[in-house]
Amino acid sequence: MQLFYVPDIVSNPVLPEEESQHCVRVLRLGENAEIWATDGKGSFYKAVLVAPHPKHCALAVIERLEQPPLWPFHLQVAVAPTKNMDRVEWFAEKATEIGIDAITFLNCRYSERKEVKLSRIEKILISAMKQSRKAVLPRLEGMIGFRDFVERPFNGRKLIAHCGEGEKPLIKEIYRPGEDVLVLIGPEGDFSPQEVAFAIEKGFQPISLGNSRLRTETAALVVCHTIHVLNQ
Repeated sequence: MQLFYVPDIVSNPVLPEEESQHCVRVLRLGENAEIWATDGKGSFYKAVLVAPHPKHCALAVIERLEQPPLWPFHLQVAVAPTKNMDRVEWFAEKATEIGIDAITFLNCRYSERKEVKLSRIEKILISAMKQSRKAVLPRLEGMIGFRDFVERPFNGRKLIAHCGEGEKPLIKEIYRPGEDVLVLIGPEGDFSPQEVAFAIEKGFQPISLGNSRLRTETAALVVCHTIHVLNQ
């Protein structure tokens, strides 16, 4: 099934320009061809092309199907982006395939990158959502200062993965299946001791991701996968 992303399909049933080009010039679909689309908000739509055009394909919606929730919890990962954007993009893509509700980019004391082009990341999220046959596009946010983010309310389990000393339990030892969860992942230089202390003061629990020292994007993906495994 070829899936297209049409965020405003109800009010404006027209494929965006990039999707229209793929539909007409790559797939060579013509008038009355049937396609499937998603609004990224939880629904699939069966539609036909009524006016094929490489910049704006008009659609006629035939049927709407709501996708049941694919996991019974809310998963958010807040991560300090790496200097190499390829690694950030890899995490965003794979986390979307596995299943994530929100990705936030943190500006920490030891952050190697202070800016992220969200438009590029969003395109990767859209592609991964379509490839993995999901109807919900993860929420994307960034950049936000560490302290400002940590002070936000979150109704669920709040965890921080860091490399500092002290005993830290594994996720499986403190996370209960079905819980909403927010996990903080620091930069390559880790969170500062002050940041860790501030997060703990605000209700975050330190966790370990095992005996290996992981790269930032690997740690973030391990968290995403582990939460899903624990909910199976």
